[in-house]
Amino acid sequence: MLTQLSIRNLAVASAIDLEFADGMTALSGETGAGKSIVLDALGLALGSRTSADIVRHLCKRAEINAVFDLQELPQALSWLEDRELDQNNECIIRRTITAEGRSRSYVNGQIVPLQELRSLGALLMDIHNQHEHQSLLKPETQQQLIDNFGDCEKQRQKVCTSYKQWRAKAAQLEALLSQKEELNAKTQLLSYQVGELDQFALSAGELEQLESEQQRLANADQILNSLQQVSDGILGCDGGCLEQLSKSINILNQYGDTIPELQNARDLLQEALIQAEEANSELRQAQVGLELDPARLQEVEQRLGSAHELARKHRVAAHELAAKHQQLQLELSELTCNENSAEGLEAQVIDLRSQYNKEASLLSKSRAAASKQLEQKVQQQLKHLGMTPTFQIAIKSLPSPAPGGMEEMEMMISMNPGQPPKHLRKIASGGELSRISLAIQVITAVSSQTPTLVFDEVDVGIGGPTAEIVGRLLRKLGSQTQILCVTHLPQVASQAHHHLVVSKSVSKGMTQSTINRLAGENRTLEIARMLGGVDITEHSLAHAREMLASSSVH
Repeated sequence: MLTQLSIRNLAVASAIDLEFADGMTALSGETGAGKSIVLDALGLALGSRTSADIVRHLCKRAEINAVFDLQELPQALSWLEDRELDQNNECIIRRTITAEGRSRSYVNGQIVPLQELRSLGALLMDIHNQHEHQSLLKPETQQQLIDNFGDCEKQRQKVCTSYKQWRAKAAQLEALLSQKEELNAKTQLLSYQVGELDQFALSAGELEQLESEQQRLANADQILNSLQQVSDGILGCDGGCLEQLSKSINILNQYGDTIPELQNARDLLQEALIQAEEANSELRQAQVGLELDPARLQEVEQRLGSAHELARKHRVAAHELAAKHQQLQLELSELTCNENSAEGLEAQVIDLRSQYNKEASLLSKSRAAASKQLEQKVQQQLKHLGMTPTFQIAIKSLPSPAPGGMEEMEMMISMNPGQPPKHLRKIASGGELSRISLAIQVITAVSSQTPTLVFDEVDVGIGGPTAEIVGRLLRKLGSQTQILCVTHLPQVASQAHHHLVVSKSVSKGMTQSTINRLAGENRTLEIARMLGGVDITEHSLAHAREMLASSSVH
């Protein structure tokens, strides 16, 4: 709720500092005293548009500071926390307007855009007048009031959650189906590519083995010739390696007993002879295994050629073909899964839509019941206020499901018999609209989330018993939420828990408005003034005391 308001250099107000409490606060004063200054200041604090002419003459800037207690305002606290502007349970709004018309807004010391200030202001206060803050004229506000009155908020949240879940799955399915033709073409291509690679069946390491075999088969003739040359060198009859080693060993054997030093050389030559014989045996085996096989060579070269052709088609190196095969298999498997998941998603979308319809139907029933009950209560309350209009709540089905349900609701009223009901915003009389707003707010106050309501001249055009009823209604409303009421009727002002009076004076050629809190005899005098004008009589004083005493009883 609003706890403090500070005004500097705004219109005819030089410096005003006010403190507010819960309950109903009346603001009175003579015509032209400047009662609108408080409402103008509150409007500016909540983000209303401004102009340079509201700055006090000869001053550089006007400044408004409003302090709100947020202990019982979770929505406002959440708003501040989301923007990292929270400061305990308090909200301090500061608005400055220069003489040139420039404006700046601050929330808890941080500059905020004007649109953000308006968003916050809607959570803090509702000003019922003919200006932009009259939120009751907005269909969304009316729908929220009806939902709160009918205790439909929890069900509305269920509907909103169901809607979001349904639309998220539906969007996922739509995206999948929109790509179906493309996915089908891709699936066909992948199926062909994987089938081709499956048929080729290149095994791991096969390519390297084929390349080695191809080199061996292609050069078999040359290799055999070379091996034969080596073999001839070992076995050749004319100076072959084996023959030379045998002769050398025989020579050394002749002197082995007489020259012991030759024994080691003879043993080494004997080992060399053995090694040469083994090498010759290996050569023979190699020659036997290495045959000229043109048919096998052609087969190997064809296999290698096919592998390189497939690699070129897939734009990879030949040795990467096996990995490419695995990648394509994985992609095909995923696409196949997507086809199956489309069926699963479609079933989920149907289930979620059914759940939404169920929740929205329950909400529609609750809203219909709440609307009927609210219509009757508002109609009765308007009669107490001296009005006999026809009040209705129009429920219109939406063309398509929405997060807030399957219908929209709007308050309608007919001020004259025989005339069709019209939207509240089409009512011309500000006084009538204020009283209609009062009737609605009194009934919905228990469930309302707006912590502070401001009524500007709610008693215009009424008097006598109706004015007293308006005062009692405002006092009753003040027991549920904070009320600030600008009034010129003593029947209304006397019902307030607190009373502020606006006065105007001239000092050094400058007009100055001041606001004072009234109590005791001073308040009695103000009520008497409102009853009898400038001349206050004993009769008007006695009447004022009676009215104040009566208000405490009610």
